Amino acid sequence: MSNERIAAQAADSEARDRLTQEAIGALRANGDFALAVPAEYGGQEASAETLLGRLIEIGREDPSAAWVTGVSATSKTLAKRMSSETMRKELFADPDAIFCGSGRPDCGTGTRDGDTVTITGAWPNVSGCEDAAWVGVTLMIDGVPHFAHVRRADVRIDRTWRVAGMRATGSHTVVADAVVVPDGQVFPFRPFAVNDMLFFGLCVLGPVIGGARGALDTVRAMFASGRKPFMTGYASMGESPGARHWLADATHLIERAERTALEVAAASDGPEVEHADLPRLHMAEASAARDCRAAVDLLLDLHGASGFGTANPLQRFWRDVAVGSRHPHLNPYLAVENLGKALV
Repeated sequence: MSNERIAAQAADSEARDRLTQEAIGALRANGDFALAVPAEYGGQEASAETLLGRLIEIGREDPSAAWVTGVSATSKTLAKRMSSETMRKELFADPDAIFCGSGRPDCGTGTRDGDTVTITGAWPNVSGCEDAAWVGVTLMIDGVPHFAHVRRADVRIDRTWRVAGMRATGSHTVVADAVVVPDGQVFPFRPFAVNDMLFFGLCVLGPVIGGARGALDTVRAMFASGRKPFMTGYASMGESPGARHWLADATHLIERAERTALEVAAASDGPEVEHADLPRLHMAEASAARDCRAAVDLLLDLHGASGFGTANPLQRFWRDVAVGSRHPHLNPYLAVENLGKALV
């Protein structure tokens, strides 16, 4: 797999607030955008465990590239759930196309007129929208939530994404100005199974774990370089017991986060999970994200101020993990609140 091509493009992608075409080409060549596409349409129909592993691998090179891949997988899963067989044939005609979307029904409305629906709205924070073929949006029609598939060419993109981390995700605002679509592209919104909700959480957790692994790779390379702790008598970082312990703690936290995510993936891939188990499993996802943040903090301590140099990838991993780990799917205080409510 051409992970090196993705890594080589990370800085340029961040500068553009959008993945470079070279990075997108590498992801396509790897089959990453086809991971969540059903096999009958030429996709890989990958398990949650397989997808998680791949997102971690990509995130190790560029968390933003992994994030766009995960969002596309989420959007394609929604497309499978919220469409007809006829619509699916059209949506998945190119299994390697990028999908994006928003689950916020408060951002748009639809008006029926015969066999068409006119859609108006503005959905913020839609990752990968500039390079997507299809946008899936949730909207209200006659007071009822619906899900609509809209061609990317039919909407406008307002470049509103100005954030410290995950900058290359290009999570801008998608605007529909009275876009008319066939009625066959709009479906009543159906509740998700718990397994799907866990899967959606893994699609954002995978890039976060990958970013933490990338930060660990950067610091381990520093250890191997022979650099010593400044203003000490040590000949190398590895001679310092404190540095070794910090490195061990960071590694442990990242490995624990990955094991936790794999356990959630196994649940998502298994038989239907009871709704009563959702708070515990959401808590597991949120805890894994917090482990990644804690690990990266330790790694920043080890690297020192030079890790914040703009040419050093460590500061990009730090910013990406800090932002990505705070996605609503990984909200730690609500996860604690919901688990506590379930327990009593």
